[in-house]
Amino acid sequence: MNDVLKQSALDYHALPQPGKLGISITKPVGSPGDLALAYTPGVAEPVRAIQQAPEDAFRYTAKGNLVAVISNGTAVLGLGDCGALASKPVMEGKAVLFKAFADIDVFDIEVDEKDPTAFVDTVARIAPTFGGINLEDIAAPACFEIEARLAERCDIPVFHDDQHGTAIVLCAALTNALQLQGKRIEDVRIVCLGAGAAGIASMRLAVALGARKDNMWLVDRKGVIHTDREDFATLNAEKREFAAEPSERRSLAGALAGADVFIGVSGPDLMKSEWLMLMNENPIVFALSNPVPEILPEVALKVRNDLIMATGRSDYPNQVNNVLCFPFLFRGALDVRASCINDAMKVAAVHALAELARTPVPAAMLEAYGKKSLSFCPEYIIPKPFDPRLRDCVAPAVARAAVSSGVARKPYPSHYPS
Repeated sequence: MNDVLKQSALDYHALPQPGKLGISITKPVGSPGDLALAYTPGVAEPVRAIQQAPEDAFRYTAKGNLVAVISNGTAVLGLGDCGALASKPVMEGKAVLFKAFADIDVFDIEVDEKDPTAFVDTVARIAPTFGGINLEDIAAPACFEIEARLAERCDIPVFHDDQHGTAIVLCAALTNALQLQGKRIEDVRIVCLGAGAAGIASMRLAVALGARKDNMWLVDRKGVIHTDREDFATLNAEKREFAAEPSERRSLAGALAGADVFIGVSGPDLMKSEWLMLMNENPIVFALSNPVPEILPEVALKVRNDLIMATGRSDYPNQVNNVLCFPFLFRGALDVRASCINDAMKVAAVHALAELARTPVPAAMLEAYGKKSLSFCPEYIIPKPFDPRLRDCVAPAVARAAVSSGVARKPYPSHYPS
């Protein structure tokens, strides 16, 4: 960022009042009668009702449309361990996106605790306030343990967006890229550079969509993760889950030989242009490191004109952006009062996003993005964040999957498409 943009960002957050969020009142409080209903003595009636029937909290309070965005600040964007307090602008930003895109209310909560057990205890104790929990910017491998333990203890959806939001959008883009390249997910060889939250979750979801583990190579800072590696016994369980059998494929370049798909969720400039020539015909390259990808599109396309490329940046085609997923995933989950977000709901979101990119683009979206035309092609494999159809496409698909998989506590909403 240049100095002008840096100052603009600071001014945006500071003026005319600090922060990006406020709280609005939804009921009148303009008379003694209103006050008697909003607080004492009237408030005693919903208290008694909820005490007798806890589900009535969804009827008499904001719980059903309230999500907690929670972080301990150990993996803030691309900035690393910045601490809980410094993560607050990001959590407020996440809250703004929830409200703007899916009309979901949010409290951002920054927990000054790195120990997973203490963090889980803190979040579990405040969980009754909310209809869902979005975990954010928590470093791996603790994020895996934290999400799993909270999901066990809470009866509301718990979702770590850095894992699953990235995985859902990435897999939607992959689904469409494979279709354009004439390949099947069951057959392709996938190399993932980056074995943190996003990498592991993306590989897991790819498997749920039909990819074969024996066709996958997960690569971390020390090379391909395989069962014969010296440090294998000390690796976390998530890395061991995708360990390859011992072979000559020990480096990133070795793994890329004959690969169909490269997924980068690691760091800048880690993919050398000459390595692209090792990949199969019609390769797929997702270089998602931000702000500098593993390889820039102009560099990659100069070497291979038969590839399909995606990044995490908005100034290139095919941006893999979590905002395409998490607001609408939670909207669907909240609207059927789901007890969790399961694989069926994630897969439904993948297919909904992929299908949306294959449908004709409305004029309003073309105008918003200054485009004369936009249609399904190698430069458009994933919807854009301001596509007005996202909510009506993704949320119903998620809600339907929640109902059909048995985790919904309300029927499929009548106002959703049948």
